[in-house]
Amino acid sequence: MNRLTLLAAAAIMLAGCTPTTAYRTDSGEIWTTSYNITYESASDLSDSILAVLNEVDRSLSPFNPDSRISAINAGSSTETDSLLRRMIRVSTEVNGMSGGLFDPTVAPLVNLWGFGYRKARELPDSAAVADALGLVGISRCSLTGDTLIKGHPQMEFNFSAIAKGFACDLVGEMLRRNGVENFLVEIGGEIVAAGINSRGEQWHVQIDAPQPGNGHKRLTVIPLTDCALATSGNYRNYRQADSLTVWHTINPLTGYPAVTHTLSATVRASDCALADALATACMAMSADSALSMIAAVPGAACLLVVESADSMAVVTSPNF
Repeated sequence: MNRLTLLAAAAIMLAGCTPTTAYRTDSGEIWTTSYNITYESASDLSDSILAVLNEVDRSLSPFNPDSRISAINAGSSTETDSLLRRMIRVSTEVNGMSGGLFDPTVAPLVNLWGFGYRKARELPDSAAVADALGLVGISRCSLTGDTLIKGHPQMEFNFSAIAKGFACDLVGEMLRRNGVENFLVEIGGEIVAAGINSRGEQWHVQIDAPQPGNGHKRLTVIPLTDCALATSGNYRNYRQADSLTVWHTINPLTGYPAVTHTLSATVRASDCALADALATACMAMSADSALSMIAAVPGAACLLVVESADSMAVVTSPNF
């Protein structure tokens, strides 16, 4: 066999050993919701995906007694980690944008109204609300290096309104580090999309119409790529107590469940943590205020479903 033949044979062998890319899917359950991730890669990255989700849980889950945030809430530690520091910075930013209507230190009130990591069976009285309200205010907290200084020793944080979006960002960052350019990450309805789908098109994402229960009814489908999308709504997270329906969005300024005509808010932004926080804030304010807030955020856009008489109206920002 001559040298050219040997080189040709070697080239064929190497070509046969080169992994081919394919669109892969990874699905599962975490934080009482589901995740569905589609990505184009020559490698199976499911272990890496799970590692990212577990890292978020160990850092930010108030339902995990061994998490970093649980230690801070209990007052047994003041030391943060890199994930928690990022969450505090984003939360502080959106707190300012929203006039205080997004605030993860609302945790004592969320617990009091029966939606947090400590469940209350009965509706609170005004005195209990006032006491809990005295523990709210992320603007009273600060970071000094890795140390979180709380405005009051009994302050507690609950990042549930932003953690799923942040987890989408982190999975997307991991995929990019592994050379993945085309992917869609969805965790509990929050989404990060990049590149194209297996048909060579932008990803197509359904926005649900507000309706009770766990079913899905299409409101619209939009193309999405190289950005994030998050939806917040009260129509699936509420409780019945004392013959009243109590919605889960708590107004951090009043201490009571927010009462607005907005049924759901979908926000598109550069990253999903920001989109998630903005969508939550939209649910605590009027539609006009929400549109004004979103208009002030570079690159952000929103779609609001607003209760109107006996029907629903869809209101969007100009660039949605």
